[in-house]
Amino acid sequence: MNSIGRSLLRGLLQPFFRPYVSMPGASFAGRPTAFGEDEKKLQSALSGHVRALAQDIGVRHDTVDGSLAAAVGYISQSFRAIGFVPRLEAFTFRAMTMHNVEAIIPGRDPRAPWIVFGAHYDTVKQTRGADDNASGVAALLELARLLKDSRPERTICFVAYANEEHNGGAFENMGSFAHARGLRAVGVKVKAMLALEMLGYFDPAEGSQKYPFPFNLFYPTRGDFIGFVGNTHSASLVRFVVRQFRSCAQIGSEGVAAPERFADIARSDHWSYWQHGWPALMVTDTSNFRNPNLHTSGDTPESLDYQSMTRVVLALSRVARDLDSTQGAGFDFV
Repeated sequence: MNSIGRSLLRGLLQPFFRPYVSMPGASFAGRPTAFGEDEKKLQSALSGHVRALAQDIGVRHDTVDGSLAAAVGYISQSFRAIGFVPRLEAFTFRAMTMHNVEAIIPGRDPRAPWIVFGAHYDTVKQTRGADDNASGVAALLELARLLKDSRPERTICFVAYANEEHNGGAFENMGSFAHARGLRAVGVKVKAMLALEMLGYFDPAEGSQKYPFPFNLFYPTRGDFIGFVGNTHSASLVRFVVRQFRSCAQIGSEGVAAPERFADIARSDHWSYWQHGWPALMVTDTSNFRNPNLHTSGDTPESLDYQSMTRVVLALSRVARDLDSTQGAGFDFV
C-alpha cells in the first residue's frame, strides 16, 4: 500500500480506533542524558541477570532436566540478596510440580488492593530466551531492588512465573493463572498488574517495527519504543501508566487498549488477571512484531539493548510509585 492509500485508510478507520490507540502525553523524542554511576550499575545488573538465565542456565523448559529448578534457584537467591524472603507457589501441570517465585513489599494498608509485577522465566525448547523472557525477569528483579525500601501504601508483589510458554495449549495452565487464582482464594484484590514480557530488543531502523492490521496504520515504523498493551476493561490503567511513564521516561512509548477479539493483546501473563476481573497490561518490545529472534537460537544476550532496558526499568519504578498513590490515581480502585 502506498502512502496515499495508507493515509486514506487511516482516515476512514481513525474514528473507530481512536478510543483504542489514543494515549495521553507525548512519547519521548529527544536525546537521552548520559548515564551516571547508578544507571550504569543498573544496566550491568540487568545484563548480569539475562546472562545468568539465558547463557548459564540456557533453555528453561520441563523437558530439559533441572532447568526450571535452576531458574527458580537463581531467582530465589536474587530476591534474597535484595533482602526479600521469597515464597515458592507450587502448582501441578501434567503431573509435574512447577513453581512460581513471589516476593512482596508489604503495604501500610493491608486491606488495599495490590500492585503486581510479573514475568515468566520459562522458554520454549528451541531457545535460550534472552529477550523471551530473561529480559522480563531481569527487569522484575531490579524493580524489586529499586522499590525495596519504598514503604508503599499498598502491597507490591513481584512474581516470576513458570509455564507461560509450554502450557499445554490452555492459558489456564500458566503459572500466572495459578497465582491470580491463589490471590483470589485468600481474598487479595489487585489494583493493577503489569506483565513484563520481552523488554530488551530495540531497532531504530525504518521498517523494523511491524503490526497486525489495522494497527499498522496508527503506530511508528521504527522499533525504538516500549509498548503498553491492555484490553478495554484495563483502558484506564493503560492510559494512566502511559501518561506517568511518558512524564519521566527517556525512551519512546506507545499504548493500546483494545477489545480482546484482537488476539495478540492477550499473549502473556496479564491475561490471567483479566480472568479474575482485575485490570492488567503487558509491557513489551512487541515480540515477533519486532524481534526476528523470537523462539529461535538467535535470542541471545548479545542481541539485547541494555541501555534501553535500563531506561524502561527506571521509568517503571516511577510508575510503580505513582500507582501506589491514593491520590490522583486516574482510574478506579477495585
